Amino acid sequence: MGRLINVPRTLITLIVGILATILAAIGVIIISRFSPTSPLIDAIARLWARSWLTASGTLLTVGGLENVDTDRSYMVVANHQSNMDVFATFVGLPIPIRFVAKAEIFRIPLLAAAMRAIGIIELDRNTRRALHDFVNRGTQALVATGRSVMIFPEGTRSITGELGVFKKGAFTMAVASELPVLPVTISGSHEAWPPGSRIIRGGHIDLHIDPPIETADNRLGDSGALAEQVRELMQINLDDKREPHGA
Repeated sequence: MGRLINVPRTLITLIVGILATILAAIGVIIISRFSPTSPLIDAIARLWARSWLTASGTLLTVGGLENVDTDRSYMVVANHQSNMDVFATFVGLPIPIRFVAKAEIFRIPLLAAAMRAIGIIELDRNTRRALHDFVNRGTQALVATGRSVMIFPEGTRSITGELGVFKKGAFTMAVASELPVLPVTISGSHEAWPPGSRIIRGGHIDLHIDPPIETADNRLGDSGALAEQVRELMQINLDDKREPHGA
């Protein structure tokens, strides 16, 4: 029965999501030409993301909003369980975020133009250009416009749902630019849309925001320890979510 329900759910989600993506892309491209930092861009991004969640029947809850200062920029880091993570963080975080996205996504013409228009950072896995550009040119512009960067330190979605190894790149960038690290633990998205699956199941996604970790006094050599600190924190959060109620 569950699979019979999930097939039409998947079709509805894809139809709504693709249409929302086209409309949102056109909207942000036009707006960004006149006002690159317009709050309308972030409003459209959140509406776009919410359309995917709503169409799929996915409920989102967010904890730890008191840990976010909406007047600051952050290096937001989160575990990566599913394609749903992007939608959930756009909707759930009360700050304007810009993802670091894989170069492959920029091969989609309209979507690529929209991502570039709003400042999504293209990550070329074969070079260190993305890191270099961010640290030397992108950071000041980012902070000046009140935006935050979001990175999944695992680098890719977890096939099993278990937390993977964290790469140091995001933390090196945070230390170099003195941006506080804002840890966000995502649970439930793996079940909502498993990686590699063509079936969208929906369900319940939970975002847990921990207090930011300041990096102003850190050195670049501290990036590995910082990555491990955040990973351990997220592992504890995920373990707490899996623990049976009343245990």
